[in-house]
Amino acid sequence: MGGVTSSMAAKLAFFPPTPPSYKLITSESTGLLLLHPFPHRENVDVLKLPTRRGTEIVALYVRYPMATSTLLYSHGNAADIGQMYELFIELSIHLKVNLLGYDYSGYGQSTGKPSEHNTYSDIEAAYKCLEESYGAKQEDIILYGQSVGSGPTVDLASRLPRLRAVILHSPISSGLRVMYPVKRTYWFDIYKVKMSFSRCVCLYFSHICDIDLLNKIFFLYLQNIEKIPLVKCLVLVIHVSEHSRIILSPSYYAYVFSHGGLGY
Repeated sequence: MGGVTSSMAAKLAFFPPTPPSYKLITSESTGLLLLHPFPHRENVDVLKLPTRRGTEIVALYVRYPMATSTLLYSHGNAADIGQMYELFIELSIHLKVNLLGYDYSGYGQSTGKPSEHNTYSDIEAAYKCLEESYGAKQEDIILYGQSVGSGPTVDLASRLPRLRAVILHSPISSGLRVMYPVKRTYWFDIYKVKMSFSRCVCLYFSHICDIDLLNKIFFLYLQNIEKIPLVKCLVLVIHVSEHSRIILSPSYYAYVFSHGGLGY
């Protein structure tokens, strides 16, 4: 029963677009990996990254001149980096940051199948790339997790005490809690998350919330969920009323950064 429910939770958590919104091609003239149908940009690298679980994920790295921070973006469900491409470009410009976005295993042109543990190895591979290939330092990296992306984001954040910040955009509580109004944690559930924040800001639509309102809103997402005792960096929670219908504009992200205490 537990295995069946766990499988159901995983199926509900992962909806890779079918077919993928892009193709990978290699330029005959330069040998560079390109994301078709998007034109090549000098400040965008298309990457294939191996993971410790044997899959290979596709990632985009967007450079911003003189950037002092890097955003590691774990996207939401039913999306891939082809659909996120223009947003990534605009975010890099508006926030004045370097940005790395990636597709989970089984999403887009990444190999393998989507699973909780694969997403953990996926974000680890993306973070390793930032450190080893681009020289990013932990204290200059901001983790951003939207919807299902909050799972790998929180998992990685729990092991990186010097991160600049973590942003959770409409975070899920766990796979099982998306399906059922359960109030306890089962061993077969996925993305079981519990946080204790020393520094936290919550934005509900465009308004800064005080800590009491934050507790009321965030408790709805994370009550009785057991995984992570402490995330030490600044945590910014963005909550919107209609999870699947809201698309935040780059200018809104800039507002979030400035009012959330991140600066840029």
